[in-house]
Amino acid sequence: MKHFYLITNVLKDQDFSRTEAICAYIRKKGGDCRFLRMDGNEKEYHEALMEDIPNDTECILVIGGDGTLIRAARETTGLQIPLIGLNLGHLGYLCELEEDTVYPAIDRLVQDQYVEEQRMMLKGTVIRDGKEVVSGRALNDIVIHRSGSLHVIAYHLSVNGQLLSRYNADGMIVATPTGSTAYSMSAGGPIVDPRSSMILLTPINSHTLNNRSIVLDSESELQITLPWTHADPSMRIDLSFDGTQLVTLRQDDIVQIRKAEESVRILKLSQKSFLEILQRKLQIYG
Repeated sequence: MKHFYLITNVLKDQDFSRTEAICAYIRKKGGDCRFLRMDGNEKEYHEALMEDIPNDTECILVIGGDGTLIRAARETTGLQIPLIGLNLGHLGYLCELEEDTVYPAIDRLVQDQYVEEQRMMLKGTVIRDGKEVVSGRALNDIVIHRSGSLHVIAYHLSVNGQLLSRYNADGMIVATPTGSTAYSMSAGGPIVDPRSSMILLTPINSHTLNNRSIVLDSESELQITLPWTHADPSMRIDLSFDGTQLVTLRQDDIVQIRKAEESVRILKLSQKSFLEILQRKLQIYG
């Protein structure tokens, strides 16, 4: 591959020196490179990204960390261009490259010495009064959580049209295999290989005995209803996609979640397995 596009987190490369150096190296190797700085304005970023990426782009190199890569993956899903991440933050699971390995990695990329992994995504839709009011996609997770009040959330979970359980909890995490090592893990959810295809359900601080995580087939369709009747004006329930695109839910809203039609293409160069990466992270943060 020769045609690269770089997306840089402005907080991780403020003077843009790393980005410019990487672009210069790509051009030295006979490739071409364009880049975009990622700031905090989601709407402007999305519009600039979709307009600016050339049609012949073969690889998006994301400079920042796992969060930057997740955001870039979600925004470029429709383009179906493979991504690879350069980590300038804490050790992550998604970003394979470090500052001392990025240039040898470019050498291999221009020689087509890589493998590609497909990562599933989730699509969530909010139905209000019989109408779709918002939808979004997530590479890691879709989360329902309370804020502003100490009241727990009472909600009903149905799978493929059949009621599975009623919960009283602080929220619910619906995660992909990629997201199993993120919020879901901290809430006690299982860790699974990110290349697998399944949906993980983990309640947040469940106030009932059914507090176990549930693993479902990736083709399952979930429906979460919110029949709460709290009079507390500070009671608020939010829905988020990968920690962003916050939506405030109302009583009797229905949240539908299923596997997205699109997947994310992640390039891999290292021979390290997921278990080796997991072991290293657990040793550092355990």
